[in-house]
Amino acid sequence: MNTIRLKARAKINLGLDVVRRRPDGYHEVRMVMQMLQLYDQICIEKTAEPGIRIHTNLSFLPTDERNIAYKAAKVLMDAYQIKKGVKIDIDKHIPVAAGMAGGSTDCAAVLYGINRLFRLGLRPEELREYGVKLGADVPYCLLRQTALSEGIGEILTPVAPLPNCPILIAKPPISVSTKHVYERLRLDENTVHPDIDGIVEALERQDLYGVTGRLGNVLETVTVSEYPVIIRIKERMIASGAVNALMSGSGPTVFGIFDDEKKAEKAYEDMRASGLARQIYLTRPFNQMDVKKCANR
Repeated sequence: MNTIRLKARAKINLGLDVVRRRPDGYHEVRMVMQMLQLYDQICIEKTAEPGIRIHTNLSFLPTDERNIAYKAAKVLMDAYQIKKGVKIDIDKHIPVAAGMAGGSTDCAAVLYGINRLFRLGLRPEELREYGVKLGADVPYCLLRQTALSEGIGEILTPVAPLPNCPILIAKPPISVSTKHVYERLRLDENTVHPDIDGIVEALERQDLYGVTGRLGNVLETVTVSEYPVIIRIKERMIASGAVNALMSGSGPTVFGIFDDEKKAEKAYEDMRASGLARQIYLTRPFNQMDVKKCANR
């Protein structure tokens, strides 16, 4: 095998709670993570010439060691003294700096791809150990299924997936630094913590309304105060028929969950006409088990 093509999928947070800030500066979290059918396309090709070359369809993205996908390739190639080079092509569709793990999922795909391409034989848990050193969301993106994420993102427990439903994604024309948001987060007795356990239980029951009724993200207290457009997008989605809407991750992307395809399609057109968001997608949850069932038929 000289080339491997992979789908690096976006994620949303059905619930995001920050438990505490540790003495080392990291934040402990409890999050319910759901992958989407929205993805970046990653192509990794062996080259005789040593080194790592990255090409992307977005001119503003770095293609050197500042790119987390580059770091992923380098960490494995250095560790296993791989003499050949690689060319990595990233066709991005997931919004950048948007709270959807766009960089982390590309990183995870490259870790997985280098492992396969060069037959390193690393087990999934070993890849996740490399991943957590590169980014808190990388281990989840390697898992590729709905999960409860704890610790700093490295403790993952698979849970039942979100029932199949239309999901509207809207990112306003701003970018948000995750580091900045966490630095400004203040937790006190007035902090409203989402019901993470309740979301997990509703997923186990496949109760869509039980999930949507509990959507919550403590990071909204920071990002929304700086970018009120997030509230406007949420309100617009709900007015257009979303069962509920929430900011994903540190933002600024908002997702709306719908129980009806026609409502979702109408809301998509309404969001485009509103001018509130620059990148708008209509997608659905990605369920790894459904993929396996289809593959076995």
